Amino acid sequence: MLLKIFRRTGPGVIFLILLTLGLLWISAFLHPQQLSLPVYEAKPMPLYALMRQMIGLKLLGSLLSALVLLGLMLFLISYFNTTIFFINERTFLPVLFYLLLSAVFPQNQIFNPAIPAAVFLILALMRVMDAYRKQGIAYNFFDAGLFIGIGSLFYVNLIWFGIVILAGIVLLRTVNIKEIAVSLLGLLTPYVLIIGFFYVTDRNIGMFLSDINENIFGNTHSFLFDRYTVLVLIYIALMLLISITFLFSRLNTKKIKSRKTFYLLLWVFAVSLLLYFFIPAVSVEMMWIAGIPASYFLAHYFVFLKQKILPEIFFTVFCLLILLLQVLNIF
Repeated sequence: MLLKIFRRTGPGVIFLILLTLGLLWISAFLHPQQLSLPVYEAKPMPLYALMRQMIGLKLLGSLLSALVLLGLMLFLISYFNTTIFFINERTFLPVLFYLLLSAVFPQNQIFNPAIPAAVFLILALMRVMDAYRKQGIAYNFFDAGLFIGIGSLFYVNLIWFGIVILAGIVLLRTVNIKEIAVSLLGLLTPYVLIIGFFYVTDRNIGMFLSDINENIFGNTHSFLFDRYTVLVLIYIALMLLISITFLFSRLNTKKIKSRKTFYLLLWVFAVSLLLYFFIPAVSVEMMWIAGIPASYFLAHYFVFLKQKILPEIFFTVFCLLILLLQVLNIF
């Protein structure tokens, strides 16, 4: 019954999503938490340091900033599917799933650099897919690289998603060295500009390069997973495994652009997992980024699975588990 309600597309569903947003962020305001001095707080990247300075030290400002950026993310997630229509059905389920996934770690429900980085990543994905069937050199890849580069000045490990742009070039077009060069130029442009700014203002460029190194290879404090969080993560992993398997069984029936969009999202998801497991400085903040492809995979599964009872049970249990984590965070 709950899934049936959220599969609708009327104004009532938007109201329910906003209500869910409020419920999932009550604990953040009542009992705010923060990861114990992660690398990105000790050695902030320039744009994150600037935004943090603008927000100030007040916790309320940090929470409200995170909430505003989350609202922007929810809009972009819906807009991405609406413009390309790769799920092949108008639905707000990707928005709902991203909202639920972002609430898995209450400690993450505060302003951190992965949130603005996620905004720039989805903008980059939109620009990559906009290059589909464009004649001549697609400067969309420069824009996509630029978005990734800017986002990495908030959260430096976003730079690794330049791999996704290269994958997009291979997926969408005959490989062109000029387009690869253009995408790399876009990726590097923000760094050229920031280093130039540091040079002109006589700031320490070596310190900036050292901060980059620390934000990639520095050891962050390990996140302590309690038994309830582990249970929820196992449940999410099973749902994602089922959803991705279901997606592969349907890919050949989809239009070419939809199929390529899902392949691009699979690249994003794979890079996210690799970064989490192999880059020392990456921790659970990666959920803000990995949640983008995951929300589309889950939405596709729950939209197209023909059975009625099984998806209702999966969905309801998932919602209840997320609410349980939030309630436990309060008490």
